[in-house]
Amino acid sequence: MKFLNPPTLFLVIISLTMCSDQTCAMNSMYSSHVPNKGAYWPSWSIDFPPSAIDTTLFTHVYYAFLSPSNVTFKFEIDYPTALSLKNFTTTLHEKKPSIKTLFSTGGAGEDLKILFSRMALGHDSRKSFICSTIEVARKFEFDGVDLDWEFPQTPTDMVNFRHLLHEWRVAVKKEARSSGRPQLLLSAATYYKPEITLDNVYRTYPVASINKNLDWINAMCYDYHGGWDLTATGAHAALYDPNSNVSTSYGLHSWIKAKLKKEKLVMGLPLYGHSWQLKDPSLYGIGAPAVDIGPGDKGQMSYIEVEKFNAQNNAMVVYDLSTVSVYSVAGTSWIGYDDVRSVKSKIEYARTLKIGGYFFWAVDGDKDWKISQEGMLQFYIQF
Repeated sequence: MKFLNPPTLFLVIISLTMCSDQTCAMNSMYSSHVPNKGAYWPSWSIDFPPSAIDTTLFTHVYYAFLSPSNVTFKFEIDYPTALSLKNFTTTLHEKKPSIKTLFSTGGAGEDLKILFSRMALGHDSRKSFICSTIEVARKFEFDGVDLDWEFPQTPTDMVNFRHLLHEWRVAVKKEARSSGRPQLLLSAATYYKPEITLDNVYRTYPVASINKNLDWINAMCYDYHGGWDLTATGAHAALYDPNSNVSTSYGLHSWIKAKLKKEKLVMGLPLYGHSWQLKDPSLYGIGAPAVDIGPGDKGQMSYIEVEKFNAQNNAMVVYDLSTVSVYSVAGTSWIGYDDVRSVKSKIEYARTLKIGGYFFWAVDGDKDWKISQEGMLQFYIQF
């Protein structure tokens, strides 16, 4: 064996010390936690296959969505869906760099609220659901499962949500021990804040159970305003709201105040906007009177579509400092959304809070990866 002489050894020690100090500095905001940069892929996206996803920009990508049977609470995967699931995981795992894949179960819809409420109500139904999620994840080589229950409707639902998380983690640990494979990741999409008062029913998420049983939550920091309120325009993903607590900053601080571990809090960012038809085109600020939804699919447009609309209609684009959001106006058409500037500011804000990361809904909405690239850049400026 050849030994280093003292001067060389001294230099090696100094070099390792410097590298160690740099590593500590790079990771100081999140300790050893790697920033979570997620995106949901809509499985119905015909023109945007998994192969189109740039995996250099993300750490986790979610297959959206799978729904269990409303009778057995198990997943009944038909042949086309099986092909889609396998293609998703195989494609993304083979890309360079490879990333983590999760399938997301649920989504928006009144029927899904009822389904999850019924599933979580009893031990046997929860067990059927849990066992089926693990079976599907392993069969199609996912790294984890994401629960998108939008949203538990009652205090009883929240109690059952807590039971579900506990039993899910127990089952995942048991399966990992028996299979010799890493534990499946478990995440959940949640309301933007821990307290929910929708439908005038107060309920709150079981934060202690989330800390113990989930790897992270995806806080849906968007859809604060939309076509369900046609009276006025709104910044649907405002970082700040001078007139209310309906904002991303309030939501994130509420989760932290509720003692959610910061590294488990992931901030949602929309790659779409909401549109309105103005009552008077001369009054066009945020909160301006509106009479109907605007352009897009039921008043919703992807960022790609917004950029195209702006160019084709020579729209006036306004960056609103008070809400850290963007809106564009063309005639009576008004669209509120996020662009590169607002996303940059939001991610800078998330960094100052030392939270776990961010995610996008949905990955097919970006234009030439402009926003996703900015997100990746901002989160690694200090790493």
